[in-house]
Amino acid sequence: MMRLLLAFFIALLPITAIAAEPLQPKAPKLVKSRAAPIRHITPGIEVLLSDRLESFKGKRVALLTNQTGVDRKGVRNVDLLRAHPAINLVALFSPEHGVRGAAQAGEKVASDIDSKSGLPVHSLYGETKMPTAKMMYGIDIVLVDLQDVGTRFYTYSSTLLHMLRAAETSGAEVIVLDRPNPIGGVMIEGPVLEPAFASFVGSFAMPVRHGMTFGELAQMFVGEDKLRTRLRVIPMRGWHRNLAPYFGWDLPWVPPSPNMRSPQTAAVYPGTALFEGTNISEGRGTEKPFEYIGAPFIDGTVLAERLNAMGLPGVEFKPVSFTPNFSKYAGQQCHGIWVIPTNKTTFQPFRTGIALVKAVHELYPDMFEFSAGAPHFFDQLAGTDNVRKGILDGKSVSDIESQWQYGLDAFRPVRAQYLIYP
Repeated sequence: MMRLLLAFFIALLPITAIAAEPLQPKAPKLVKSRAAPIRHITPGIEVLLSDRLESFKGKRVALLTNQTGVDRKGVRNVDLLRAHPAINLVALFSPEHGVRGAAQAGEKVASDIDSKSGLPVHSLYGETKMPTAKMMYGIDIVLVDLQDVGTRFYTYSSTLLHMLRAAETSGAEVIVLDRPNPIGGVMIEGPVLEPAFASFVGSFAMPVRHGMTFGELAQMFVGEDKLRTRLRVIPMRGWHRNLAPYFGWDLPWVPPSPNMRSPQTAAVYPGTALFEGTNISEGRGTEKPFEYIGAPFIDGTVLAERLNAMGLPGVEFKPVSFTPNFSKYAGQQCHGIWVIPTNKTTFQPFRTGIALVKAVHELYPDMFEFSAGAPHFFDQLAGTDNVRKGILDGKSVSDIESQWQYGLDAFRPVRAQYLIYP
């Protein structure tokens, strides 16, 4: 009997020992990392320089550009062109913000000498916005290499149109080195500019969000304005209309202006920039210009709740407080919302901008103001006075939007004639 009991306890020992030890977790299965493939976007400057460039021999070349004119390695186009034996680069032209992109919005920029290359820089945002006969004298070819942001009131498209008109007079050929539209090339949105509201923030009859590249815009300007300018577009490679902006690209984002800091900024800009025509801060002087909207008298939580309840597609709003270090309410704490796109395919920035302005106006009717002027700057940005009047009359966003639908539908077939990319 004792032998049987002893055998029984010996048999239990391994089980007891095993049970006494903590359970060891199973080794996790190794999952191979699948990094997103790199999207190769070859900008027009690189495509141009890969050619033999026989047509440039003996020609005097000027370049309209700024700090965004770089190749995929970040090398400046001025340096690339000066290093090429076939190109005689003799002058630079600069748009708003200057050739280095350091000047703030609306700040005049004087013509100067480029410190690195020693080339003269003719400012097209100083004493004149139209290239003068003196600036164009002796120029055979004008290369244009600028990163636009896909919005009518961003002034680079007006500078492009002015250059095309000046080249018609001087006889220079214009060659646009194309770059991506950072907010995509599919959706178009907003009112088509009405002639009464034309200005440098809107100089061509197109919607606020046009869905075109700079090269496509140039073709449309020449075709629809019936300019006799000799135009050539050097298309980029690897970009198509519905490509997610700067997601896994090998082309770096270079801010086109001090407050256009990221593709996210460009995404919201067509709508939130409407606040430039009001007494509400559009976030200039903060870490997230155009993404932050507010004023000292706004309750950000209330505004965010109201906007989120509207169910606007592809966007959400979070309450935020910020203190601008310049521009509106400099040094004063503001409260408002952070505009966060969640789906760039469905997000409609201009429609969202109208909803924002309308909500602030309705919540704070005694404190909200449209900037004074004749015409109102808000109307120049929108390209019509129907938006402002609709907000003041208490119309719904859909009713306001319906007022420009006819013009938008008429613009589509015009635009389609000049598209380069699938």
